[in-house]
Amino acid sequence: MDASESEMMMKPIGGYFEWEFPQLRDFELHDRSVLLNSGRHSLEYILRGLGHVKKLYIPYFTCEVVLQPLTRLQIPYSFYHIDENLEIANQIQLTDCEYILYTNYYGIKDVYVADLIKIYGDHLIIDNAQALYAPSYAQANQFYSPRKFMGMPDGGIAVTNFPSYAEDLPLDESWNRCSHLLKRHELIPSEGYMDFRENSKKVAETALRRMSELSRHILQSVDLDAIRSRRLANFNKLHESLGSDNRLSIPSVDSFACPLVYPYWTDDADLKKRLISNNIFVATYWPNVLEWCKEADVEYQLTSNTVCIPIDQRYNQEDMNGIIKIVRDR
Repeated sequence: MDASESEMMMKPIGGYFEWEFPQLRDFELHDRSVLLNSGRHSLEYILRGLGHVKKLYIPYFTCEVVLQPLTRLQIPYSFYHIDENLEIANQIQLTDCEYILYTNYYGIKDVYVADLIKIYGDHLIIDNAQALYAPSYAQANQFYSPRKFMGMPDGGIAVTNFPSYAEDLPLDESWNRCSHLLKRHELIPSEGYMDFRENSKKVAETALRRMSELSRHILQSVDLDAIRSRRLANFNKLHESLGSDNRLSIPSVDSFACPLVYPYWTDDADLKKRLISNNIFVATYWPNVLEWCKEADVEYQLTSNTVCIPIDQRYNQEDMNGIIKIVRDR
């Protein structure tokens, strides 16, 4: 067997079929994208790349997983408050090697992020985990979580203002973290929820790596324009009916690229239970905030009283009408 024959034999031919993905194309939402294995790992990638972070300011209103890379890298941090507009309550003065993390809440704060760029420049890290379509900026560092917008076993995206070092990272494997995705096709969500939690835990416990081939193929096969269009249409439908009763000030719907959910701040204490009892599963962002904050704090009120209504691409205007009816039937 000569060398050329040996090279041909290295690629398996035949056997059973793998999961096929149509229309594979480059991911073009963000220039300079570094595809990694989760949003929190994307934050870690940024912090490692900066290499000289003496302190990071983070919002009280955030998921506790943000603390994981800070703990791993032994980076000191301080919390700050936001106001009812989901904006920084008191401007923070940063010194050398200090950075501030701001969350693009629900994917509706694109304009405010642009304002923060003018204030903090390259000392701003933008948490776009809830804002996959939000623009990236050359001045700042930002990270995204496509898993919140489509079914993927792992996946995060970092867009940085420093040279990529991703080629030094191992490639993740996610074949053993797909059970919740498969169950979601054939079972009701509750029957795959424990799998979802267990597989999310596996991702969290994995080291920083490049995005798995499976997740990259999923990301490259979905119709990103169709996802965005459907989400915006569903958001608009809910806002037209519920906006006047929403305590949360929603920016003009043409001011943000694509929302994650419709955030509905309400005094209807039974709404979450009513929706869930009708098989409309609403997430709480974020239970840890109730431990970090006092009842009088805006963050505590947002966590307790904001109902995050699904608007994703699986649903249409008829589905939104059904949700509106449940909200109205108090």
